[in-house]
Amino acid sequence: MTWDEYATAWSALHGGFDPRRASPLVRGWVLCAYRIGSFLGSKRISPLTVTIAGVILCLAVPLAALAGRGGLVAGALLVLLAAVADGLDGAVAVVTGRVSRAGFVYDSVADRVGELGWLAAFWVAGAPGPLVVAAGAASWLHEYVRARAAASGMAEIGAVTVGERPTRVSVSIVGLLVCALSLPAFLPVSVWLVLQIVGFAQLVVVVRRSLR
Repeated sequence: MTWDEYATAWSALHGGFDPRRASPLVRGWVLCAYRIGSFLGSKRISPLTVTIAGVILCLAVPLAALAGRGGLVAGALLVLLAAVADGLDGAVAVVTGRVSRAGFVYDSVADRVGELGWLAAFWVAGAPGPLVVAAGAASWLHEYVRARAAASGMAEIGAVTVGERPTRVSVSIVGLLVCALSLPAFLPVSVWLVLQIVGFAQLVVVVRRSLR
């Protein structure tokens, strides 16, 4: 599959968003995923295998956090690797022609389970349990609203809010590094929660306008 063919297929799976016309950062990331996905596909590695690897990396984050400062730094690296895996399973599926509705469901479930692992790491680092639960619930609600809106006929992705998954990845990585510096763990979890609330509000406005 050529880059143009991949970009066209990727766009169809992401609400018509064309990576060839995106910012250099986004275009570079999608191009990188295409190249690595092509390599993995040539080695007969399935998309599900990559998805499972990403989940395992995420669930290892709170275990790493138990080791203290060094473990928190390792946890940040694990989150980064998990985020890479999250982008690659879809790339492998597109390149190998194995895109399926079941795979989409598996990927979405893996994302939510993985984020629970990241938040659990903040709890291990000392963040209050209720705050961690609230942050997790807010991110789940954000994704649930978009999923239900799509099921109700919203053809586009709606809006790119401040609470999207890349934001959660960034907050998790930076937050774990901040905790490694002995700063309180409630800070990154609070940032996560605020961004999810704002993102949810942005999404509700767009959904309301799109589905009237």
